[in-house]
Amino acid sequence: MKRLLLSCACLLAPAFAQAEGPSLDLVGPIAEYKLYVSENLDTLVENTTAFTDAIKAGDIEKAKALYAPTRLNYERIEPIAELFSDIDVSIDSRADDYELGEKDPKFPGFHRIEYALWEEKSTADLSPVADKLLADIKELASRIDGLAFPPEVVVGGAAVLMEEVAATKISGEEDRYSHTDLWDFRGNFDGAYKIVELTRPLIADKEADFLKKVDENFKTIDVTLDKYKEGDGYVSYDKLTEEDRLVLATGVNTLAEDLSTLKAKLGLD
Repeated sequence: MKRLLLSCACLLAPAFAQAEGPSLDLVGPIAEYKLYVSENLDTLVENTTAFTDAIKAGDIEKAKALYAPTRLNYERIEPIAELFSDIDVSIDSRADDYELGEKDPKFPGFHRIEYALWEEKSTADLSPVADKLLADIKELASRIDGLAFPPEVVVGGAAVLMEEVAATKISGEEDRYSHTDLWDFRGNFDGAYKIVELTRPLIADKEADFLKKVDENFKTIDVTLDKYKEGDGYVSYDKLTEEDRLVLATGVNTLAEDLSTLKAKLGLD
């Protein structure tokens, strides 16, 4: 952690060297966000190691139990992970992206493993996939450690997370085999709210009504998700009523629209 703290100032300085006006105020929030991402990456590497160890040991039930919690940290930092498209595709692409779908030997990452665990109910031939996933996660952590975070990407990431949930995830297509979508939603909401929290002091005086509306919508989503808590996690997504899916969709769409204005409010457009 000390190494990361020292590196933040060095990495962020070039990005802000030519900045003027409101962007200068973002140096602190961006540095704090980098630490947030780094902490999530540390946990992601640790959890992915345990997850892939279970797969290689042939322990299907343990691997299933670890699948959603492992993905949580990835979903929180998705806007930054997506800056490295090659790694993101290898970690998080879906069967639809491949000619032969689930049977395509090029289909990698979390969702290839998800398909094997829930549909094939087997870990046969998964060891190379598991090894590649762990190697990709470690490579992602290495790349992000040396990255100067672009302010517009960080601030814009709050809206991006909500837009992605609204466009594709609310339908349940993300974790279509395991139905662990609510974990992914939680990660996306956590990541978006973190960005709002870090930038809040910069707009609190002028944008009190905006922040109140955003907070209310996040609260609505939290209340809905809390209805489906089960132990340390969530029930299967297919147990949600259509009404609750509609509440989630409405809240997510409103948040995506509101948060899309955050960059302009911070002088980044």
